[in-house]
Amino acid sequence: MMEVPNKTDVNIKKECIMAKPTLLLIDGNSLAFRAYFALINQVERFVSHTGLHTNALVGFNNLLDGIVDPFQPDLALVAWDKGKTTFRTEKLESYKGTRDSTPTELSEQFPYLRELVELHGIKSYELANYEADDIIGTTARMGEAAGYHVTIVTGDRDLTQLVTDNCTVWVTKKGITEIEKYDPALIAETFDGLTAAQIIELKGLQGDTSDNYPGIAGIGPKTAIKLMKQFNTIPEMYERLDELKPSKQKEKLIAGEADAFLSRELATILTDAPVDYALEDLAYRGPDYVNIVPFYEQLDFKQQLAKLASQGYVGNQADGQTPSTQKIAYTELTHDNLADLKKLTQTISVFVELDDANYHTAAPVGIVLGNDDQGYFVTRDINLLIESPEAQAVLGNEHIHKNVFNAKATMITLNRVGLPLAGLQYDLQLMSYLTDTNDNSSDLGLLAQQHDYYGLQPDAEVYGTGAKFEIPLDDDIFFNHLAQKAHVLGFVPEKLAEDLKSREQFDLYQEMELPLTTVLAKMEMTGIKVDSNLLLEMGSKLVERLAELEQTIYAQAGHEFNVQSPKQLGVVLFEEMGYTPLKKTKTGYSTSVEVLEQMGDVPIVASILAYRQIAKIKSTYIDGLLRVIHGSDSKVHTHYEQALTQTGRLASNDPNLQNIPVRVEEGRQIRQAFTASHEDWVIMTFDYSQIELRVLAAITGDENMQAAFKSGEDIHADTARRVFGLKEDQPVDSDMRRKAKAVNFGIVYGISDFGLAKNIGVSRYEAKDMIEKYFEQYPGIKRWMDEIITFAQENGYVETLAHRRRYLPDIKAKNFNIRSFAERTAMNSPIQGSAADIIKIAMLNVQKALDEQGLQAKMLLQVHDELIFEAPQDEVELLHKLIPEVMDSAMALSVPLKVSSHEGSSWYDAK
Repeated sequence: MMEVPNKTDVNIKKECIMAKPTLLLIDGNSLAFRAYFALINQVERFVSHTGLHTNALVGFNNLLDGIVDPFQPDLALVAWDKGKTTFRTEKLESYKGTRDSTPTELSEQFPYLRELVELHGIKSYELANYEADDIIGTTARMGEAAGYHVTIVTGDRDLTQLVTDNCTVWVTKKGITEIEKYDPALIAETFDGLTAAQIIELKGLQGDTSDNYPGIAGIGPKTAIKLMKQFNTIPEMYERLDELKPSKQKEKLIAGEADAFLSRELATILTDAPVDYALEDLAYRGPDYVNIVPFYEQLDFKQQLAKLASQGYVGNQADGQTPSTQKIAYTELTHDNLADLKKLTQTISVFVELDDANYHTAAPVGIVLGNDDQGYFVTRDINLLIESPEAQAVLGNEHIHKNVFNAKATMITLNRVGLPLAGLQYDLQLMSYLTDTNDNSSDLGLLAQQHDYYGLQPDAEVYGTGAKFEIPLDDDIFFNHLAQKAHVLGFVPEKLAEDLKSREQFDLYQEMELPLTTVLAKMEMTGIKVDSNLLLEMGSKLVERLAELEQTIYAQAGHEFNVQSPKQLGVVLFEEMGYTPLKKTKTGYSTSVEVLEQMGDVPIVASILAYRQIAKIKSTYIDGLLRVIHGSDSKVHTHYEQALTQTGRLASNDPNLQNIPVRVEEGRQIRQAFTASHEDWVIMTFDYSQIELRVLAAITGDENMQAAFKSGEDIHADTARRVFGLKEDQPVDSDMRRKAKAVNFGIVYGISDFGLAKNIGVSRYEAKDMIEKYFEQYPGIKRWMDEIITFAQENGYVETLAHRRRYLPDIKAKNFNIRSFAERTAMNSPIQGSAADIIKIAMLNVQKALDEQGLQAKMLLQVHDELIFEAPQDEVELLHKLIPEVMDSAMALSVPLKVSSHEGSSWYDAK
């Protein structure tokens, strides 16, 4: 059996380096509730194979791992509430009576939470007729008396009354991810010089709505603090009440005396509860690794199991060994053994390690290729392979299949150094993405864990992250990590291939996604030329425009202030100028775009919105583009994320060329800087017209919508005519068409009458009437929407025309908002995802057509439903005919696809 390290083997990270022994006390119920509600929006995702909800267990376990294990206390205890009836409810029957009942999904987790605590080597304790707070208060004073420094961890600030020089209270914030650490200094700062002992006096005066005890009516926090600074305690205040002059406040104090003393008593945490243990019974034992593993397996805690595996503890491996302790045999490549690469005649794994995430510029720092049967070959020096005919032959042989992780990045990296990559078979990242678009990772180790392999450590554990990222100098550590990666690529994809085949998704991978990696790699390597001088000129003009707007805003405000400061802007708008604040935050008035847009008719607000818009265009797009233009070719080389979005759409980043604003002229003008890379070449654009609505018509089979598309009629005009009850010969004005367009696209996203009313500026009643008439006119759409939700509820997923699935774990959630979002997703994903499938097929077919006809034109960008090319003048006429034909026929639908084409000297002009 594997030995479990004792405390001295662990890297101890105590909050305070002190001579005193330490006692750690944890408020179990408080933190369980916080952990539960921190993940409430994902409650249906955290369910074990037995049907047990586990979101609170996950959060609580993270807390124990993040605080207890590193802290390594000498003594530790988790205190729990025994029940709702305590000595406090005997004094006030309504005590805590307004609280909602504990959600069933949380109640079922409490027995497991107690077991989890015990398995972490910590004593759990509860006491009839007392609260967890009283157990903690009593034990804290026991510990202090015995010479321990006490740390209390809770989600409830009531426990801050226990703070002393030897007792610190840590209060969790934002669920359980942040902690406020209360010591006497912070107590004094928070409560204007008062002490921790006076917190019960404040509670007695102002009451507590959460615990439902009254305090004195009309006495708030500020008044309570002022009174306690004067009188110190409630009893002393009433003894000296004559010192107060007659006033309404004094009348309130007199009338509320009984409530004040009762509330003070209820707020006081006991320090002498009849607990039946001694301090030595609380010795921290450390995690019970032998039994915690099957417990984690029972709860399906994959990440926690992976962590234990990486630390060398036994998982559910048949051979009794932890994968992380099983070394993968490898051979370090040298000039003397390069010929051994000839042995690689079967399917091999190929993985290239980079020193940076940007594979267009990053340096390769290691490479591994091979398989379990014929061996793994590793080296830090990729130049060995560049100079090796054997390596060139193996990598370039299409009959030797290659398994990789992120085929596009691997192809581009090898291409940059002059190495081929032929015979791609499995891309583990893509295959995993297709099995479930909700779970994808750019780290091979994390992704392997998702598929029940825990032997490969995530890169962060081996290399570090951020400023601490460093490739290990120890060859054995580095090479074994690379060999482990290649080993994973050798067998995990086989399992995923079977999964994809069983779901009728393997063709989606093999015929669409895998070939698309080659097309995307070619597009990324080609890049698109950007005129940096023009961007600099635009930037200068925007700086001038911002300066003008600043002066306008100062004139409208009556003085200068920091326009970019939300706090100062809030003061100007809502205090100095007297406008009614629409929303407040913890730090003051909200001046978010959403709030300001509701005040758009106010001149200064209109100026502020214009300022913010132009400032964003300047900083995000102009300055952002200038930073990523490659000096070698004056181009930007965006990264297309093929395994990121849940709908199957491609995403663009570094830079994101899909989000360049087009609704304002300053944003549109940025496209003027995107030009062809050769003289006498032009930019050409090809754009699908209303592709999502055409897909909607095809998928739903709605006869009226299909008829409109088949006739070539303007679909939004047709919808307006139907929804507003117009006759054939009656004209559709622009406002009607605008509203109809909003309904058409809103329906696809499951828009509500409230949302539609807000979007188009009508009453909620009018919006509801429009939606009802829409469904009357397009009954096939309503029928399909009902059917797809039922399908999702029965199967847990929806899929596109190409069988791309989107799993919906929240489709049966009890929470209405969470379930409603899942239902809207069920309606939208097949539409948006099918449109994404169509343009991907079009990209494959267009590239094939360009290659077959030997054309020089190059596909440069994909932006939503649009493809952008550069082409020589003598190919333009042919391309205007060829590419729309290819795109129109990408997928056979019951309605025609329509593509418009344009050309110009820049992306801006190609319209």
